[in-house]
Amino acid sequence: MILEAAASVFDEQGYDRATIAEVLERAGVTKGALYFHFASKEQLALAVLEEQVIDIAVEPQPIKLQEFVDSGQVLAYRLRSDPIQRGAARLAVEQGSNHLDRKQSMLSWSVFVEGLLNEAKARGEVMESIVVRETAELFVGAFAGLQMMSQAFTNRADLSRRLTVFFEHTFPSIAVPAILAKLNLDSERGAQLDAAMQGKTSATAGMDAAAS
Repeated sequence: MILEAAASVFDEQGYDRATIAEVLERAGVTKGALYFHFASKEQLALAVLEEQVIDIAVEPQPIKLQEFVDSGQVLAYRLRSDPIQRGAARLAVEQGSNHLDRKQSMLSWSVFVEGLLNEAKARGEVMESIVVRETAELFVGAFAGLQMMSQAFTNRADLSRRLTVFFEHTFPSIAVPAILAKLNLDSERGAQLDAAMQGKTSATAGMDAAAS
């Protein structure tokens, strides 16, 4: 509750203009409750950035590159309305305050993507010539730019489509032909996967409640 409230405030106000008072009001908690978990606004912002990566956990796929695509499309879809994703996105790319270490957020995403690409390469899904770390950083940087452009033009309503276009242009130089032919790059995939994941979470919560 606190993280979602903070993320919403960061999304709307940015880091410098956001205040703890506004987070408290949005979350409906006391100052003591907030400071029990987070000692400062900076710690709160860093927690939002960290949660962004944790929150994107898609179902494993037989083709690791599909899992990578799915992660990107789910993120693109959630950036339309999910407070954690929107708040973290603004914090990660916002210019201004030097009090917040944004490098860790980009590094976390790069490590996440690098891990998926390393597994894909080990399975023979990507071309041998691909330098995984450089490719991971390319994707992370490109996604940051895509979401900023989409935010400016459509409040990210077209981000999924922009990401599909990017994948269509870049994957032919990364994936081996046999794998490329099997990839589902559809821009609606993020919405479909998110709905399935939300349904699974609701079902699990229902079973837990019944068991208790």
